[in-house]
Amino acid sequence: MSDAHLDADNPFAAPSTLPYGLPDYTRIRSEHYRPALLAGMAEHRAQVEAISADPAEPSVENTLEALERSGRLLQRAAVAFFNQTSADGTPELDAVEEEIAPLLAAHQDAIRLDARLFARLESLHSRAQAGEFELAPDTAWLLHRTRTQFERAGVRLDEAAQARLRELNGRITTLETVFGREVLAATNDAAVLVTDEDELDGLPDDARDAAARAARERGHDEGWLLELQLPTGQPQLAVLTDRSTRERLFRASVGRGLGGAHDTRATLLELARLRAERASLLGYPHHAAFIAADATAGSAEAVEEILTRLAPAAVANARAEAAPLQALLEQDEPGATLEPWDWAFYAERVRAHERALDDASMRPYLELDRVLADGVLHAANALYGLTFAERHDLVGYHPDVRVFEVFDADGSGLGLFLADYWTRESKRGGAWMNNLVDQSTLLGEAPVVVNNLNIRKPPDGKPTLLAWDEVITMFHEFGHALHGLLSAVRYPSQSGTEVPRDFVEYPSQVNEIWAWEPNVVRAFALHHDSGEPMPVEWVRTLLAGRQDGEGFRTTEYLAAALLDQAWYRLGPDEVPTDPEQVEPFELAALAAAGVDLASVPPRYRSAYFNHVFSGGYSAGYYSYIWSEVLDADTVEWFRESGGLRREVGDAFRTRLLGRGGSVDPMEACRDLLGRDPRIEPLLARRGLLAAAQAPGAGSGAGSVAGSGAGAER
Repeated sequence: MSDAHLDADNPFAAPSTLPYGLPDYTRIRSEHYRPALLAGMAEHRAQVEAISADPAEPSVENTLEALERSGRLLQRAAVAFFNQTSADGTPELDAVEEEIAPLLAAHQDAIRLDARLFARLESLHSRAQAGEFELAPDTAWLLHRTRTQFERAGVRLDEAAQARLRELNGRITTLETVFGREVLAATNDAAVLVTDEDELDGLPDDARDAAARAARERGHDEGWLLELQLPTGQPQLAVLTDRSTRERLFRASVGRGLGGAHDTRATLLELARLRAERASLLGYPHHAAFIAADATAGSAEAVEEILTRLAPAAVANARAEAAPLQALLEQDEPGATLEPWDWAFYAERVRAHERALDDASMRPYLELDRVLADGVLHAANALYGLTFAERHDLVGYHPDVRVFEVFDADGSGLGLFLADYWTRESKRGGAWMNNLVDQSTLLGEAPVVVNNLNIRKPPDGKPTLLAWDEVITMFHEFGHALHGLLSAVRYPSQSGTEVPRDFVEYPSQVNEIWAWEPNVVRAFALHHDSGEPMPVEWVRTLLAGRQDGEGFRTTEYLAAALLDQAWYRLGPDEVPTDPEQVEPFELAALAAAGVDLASVPPRYRSAYFNHVFSGGYSAGYYSYIWSEVLDADTVEWFRESGGLRREVGDAFRTRLLGRGGSVDPMEACRDLLGRDPRIEPLLARRGLLAAAQAPGAGSGAGSVAGSGAGAER
């Protein structure tokens, strides 16, 4: 591989000397990434070659641990690079990613299709099975997972099939990069410019100021720019009183990727087709089966069962929720039909009437810094004894990034937490967590984790006021951060969130419950100006209204999850070839699943469904509801065990969070709960319990035993 040599002055040439190995962003420049990635791949391949060619009998030390220790230069460069491309990308970095992505795919193939290396793993497995030696539980699980990954990569295929597999992997990786880049560009381009201030009636002052700032930053001399977030529903739809402005904003949202300079349809069709072909090569009927087989779900049929079980009740609830909204709309506009751009606005009207509370009223009490300090971090202290100190001497990859040192209950340093909450043109949509350093006792490394959100930045000197959904998102993403920060494993590949995709959302969703804890709400819900607490009756109302709108939320989510499954349950010859067929396929899939509610569109439409065409959730968007089964039952466990207390948090930390991917995840869940998780708490939370238990509803309740990786062991 060319450019394999790395100059000593490249910041990635040696491990960072900063606390906890934080990448030295004072030195890192865009031009450093490409040579570091190329050199890292060359070094890693040489290290793996030495392992494969080692004449010594395979052992844990010279095979498994050697693999875990290999590739450190590549790891340093790659985590920093991909974090930057997602959170603060540039055309220069985009070009590097498009070049590097297929090379990384080929590099991974070269390792996992190495028959000599696989033979060493098989030797270890056979000898352990024969009782020649006993493996520690985490090492046994590592061996099992590593063998599984090699088999799923195609190591048992013949040469011709492997050659085609390499081609597919390279092309798929390139297309993922292209899709993500085009969605970001389409989202930026689709921002709605408003020049008549009357059309902004209802938009809070802080949001209006942020829209004015966005317009100036994007080169407009006047007006207000309503920037888009990644999901279909835009938060401004809940407050804008002008119906035509709401419609314009909604149509801009759902029109992303459907033609123009950033059309994503041909890319997503090719991705679906190539993933289907790859699954077929590996012996699976479709990509959804390939993905589910290595997850806790175990099969695409299990995924389909839970989604289709929930859909009828969710749609029925959504229809019931629509009735009062339609009535209010007709009061304003006789004869009008409730449209998607009306739902959030009239839902807020209903909530304001029935609950005497709406998002606009709450925003002044939900200031970002206070939510972070007195809500998110306060709950982590109460549960796990963690404390946080902002390190102004350490810098992130962008000026907006804040760096916190995390201390354990005994005062020892645990790791670093980076918070990057504001949106910008260079950041992809959504919210996510990344690791910059994985915790590992084998390597003596502590965790460095990042949370990214996309909250609109106010003008200088103004507070960042949040919608309640953004508060929940902060708690959710910090749940991922805790999974990384509290990891206590030996092997880096088992650190924190290195668990199946349909399990990784479980701890983060559990962490959302503390946003609803009355004592926590009272701590962070203070008026940003006066410091007055949110009125007690508001807090009670907020908590009482947790199920408000669950029909809508569950239906829009299920529509997206079922759409994801529809694309990836196709064989390679069944995927449409004409981009104009994308929308008809989508409509037919939603109708077939019974979730084609005109006023409740999918949370993501295909053309901007970043999760499943670029973001690692292909055929896996079901993971959120699957994980929520575990989450809802665990919330009951927390309540029964005493709630927000150290003893309870420490049990959750020891039995689940700290174990990361070092055990079968369902075993960890059973160890925590003392049994298989049950679906009833989820049904109750979502307002679906009565419908699921009605005659003829099928097996709507029961336990979720899990399968997949755990069952293969």
